[in-house]
Amino acid sequence: MSAIHTLVLASGNEGKLREFNELLSPVGIEVRAQKDFSVPEVEETGVTFVENALLKAREASRVSGLPALADDSGLEVDALNGAPGIYSARYAGEPPDDGANNDKLLSAMAGIPEGQRSGRYWCVLVYLRHADDPVPVIVQRCWEGEILAHPRGEGGFGYDPLFWVTDMGMSAAELSGEEKNRLSHRGRAMQALVDQWHY
Repeated sequence: MSAIHTLVLASGNEGKLREFNELLSPVGIEVRAQKDFSVPEVEETGVTFVENALLKAREASRVSGLPALADDSGLEVDALNGAPGIYSARYAGEPPDDGANNDKLLSAMAGIPEGQRSGRYWCVLVYLRHADDPVPVIVQRCWEGEILAHPRGEGGFGYDPLFWVTDMGMSAAELSGEEKNRLSHRGRAMQALVDQWHY
């Protein structure tokens, strides 16, 4: 695969843009936001993370003319039969609102005891060299944890204040950016993707 210097991130999420730049700048890749190229939001009509990531990556690459990286990720909670799943960002409705999503998750988990609050973050990354790339690189990784009964921490975004990282003894929102990038579903998926690139 030829060298990649700049790619477009098929997302409007500033938290994801920051994390991807932290992960990729050490290997010489600049990640640009899709809004820099007036890429429209794509309707996520897929029923899986993979399908939605492909939809977003193709549109971002088509409009920008650059290689594209799309991330579709979310939280899967066992006691809720996998919810919020692909609807994680909009669990409480439109527009996406982290606080409202966390409140809805807390309500849905009310009365579920410790030991039955397992869940995991999933991240699916899709990399396209161009909009018509017939062989997209697809990577998926998960991050196991527990769902807290009360939020903890001020960092991160999304469900991080409710996601208990058992090995660290703290929530994802209490981790440093460096720790989160090393442990998280997104950080490990990104490392797996980088491992497939050759410079």
